[in-house]
Amino acid sequence: MPGGTIESTPDELVLPRWQERDGFNLSGPYIVILYNDDHHQMDEVVIQLQKATGYDIQRCIAIMIEAHTRSRAVAFSGSEDECERCANILRQIRLQVETDKA
Repeated sequence: MPGGTIESTPDELVLPRWQERDGFNLSGPYIVILYNDDHHQMDEVVIQLQKATGYDIQRCIAIMIEAHTRSRAVAFSGSEDECERCANILRQIRLQVETDKA
């Protein structure tokens, strides 16, 4: 080590690993789209999102706000069966949703 400096070599670089808890679900190529709704209270939508997705309350609030301000939001991603299950739970209170291939 001339001069007391440490030089980084490509062998020493470590790239971060993406995990599902980082907000990315790579289990399937399908998504559930939630559309803006003027017939339900915001808290009703958040509660139903939590029931359908299992996400924490903060994430459900963020999805609801995105749907409210942008007219739609991706509420869930996963396999075709997981997305259909999620969409059906959201439809229980007549929320407008659709599943689509990502």
